[in-house]
Amino acid sequence: MNKSAIIERSLRRMREEYNANPQLDNFTHIDALILNLERACQAAIDLAQHLVAIKHLGMPQNSAESFHLLENSGIISSASTKSMIAMTGFRNIVIHEYQKLDMGILKQIVEEEYKSLILFCKEIGIEILVNE
Repeated sequence: MNKSAIIERSLRRMREEYNANPQLDNFTHIDALILNLERACQAAIDLAQHLVAIKHLGMPQNSAESFHLLENSGIISSASTKSMIAMTGFRNIVIHEYQKLDMGILKQIVEEEYKSLILFCKEIGIEILVNE
C-alpha cells in the first residue's frame, strides 16, 4: 500500500473511531485512535524523506529536518512545516513515552490537528479524502 493510501485510510479509521465514541475513557478506544494517528504520521514522515531524497534536497539528520528541507525548497509552507514537526513530536511521544500522553492533546489532534496531515499531502500534490 502506498503512503498516501495509508494516511487516508488511517485518518478515516481514526475519525470513524472518534465519531463513534468521542469520550477518551476506554483504553482500547484510545489505542485505536493513537495507532491510526501514529501510522498516518509515520507515512507522512516517509513521504517527506522520499521527496527529499528524490529531489536531492539534502541529508536530513532527523524527521523534522525533512520538513524543513521541503519548506526551504518551496515545496511546503512554513505553516505545514510547523504542524508536521508538531505531529512528528506527537508520534515520538506515542512511540517512546506512551505513559506521558496528554488526553487533551490527543483530543485536539483527533478533532482538528489531524488536518495538518491533509494539508501536507495537498501541498505535495496528493489529495486525501476523510469524512468529517
